[in-house]
Amino acid sequence: MLNTPPRFVGIDYGTKRVGLALSDPLHMTAYSHGAVPPEQLVDTLQELADTKGLAGIVIGWPLEPDGTAGTMTERVQACIDAIKEALPAVSIVRRDERNTSELAQQALSEAGVRQPGRYDKGRVDAAAAALILQDYLDEQAR
Repeated sequence: MLNTPPRFVGIDYGTKRVGLALSDPLHMTAYSHGAVPPEQLVDTLQELADTKGLAGIVIGWPLEPDGTAGTMTERVQACIDAIKEALPAVSIVRRDERNTSELAQQALSEAGVRQPGRYDKGRVDAAAAALILQDYLDEQAR
């Protein structure tokens, strides 16, 4: 049995890397938790469920600039289906993720992360996941 409340996990799905973020135990703040290859995502989530507990998953929903679904949306839906199969009790929320990578690079710059670290794709993906999750946490707090 876990001694702390379960965490929310934020996901920024990509074909080469999946950025991850975790909430604090009080579900107020999101922080970057690295990046994993897509084929390791479900195992990583199962490990997080075992060690931290999962209150829910918030995954970026990659809409096209005009708001329509595209090829990446189909890939993310396949990812969601795989997560649901492995972790059927965990709720999954989709969040519009348009512009999160650009916002993540800007946030890293403002945080004083110097080049080349600011453009490290794994770091950017994890920061984007944190932005997606923080947006959800902020909405829940209202």
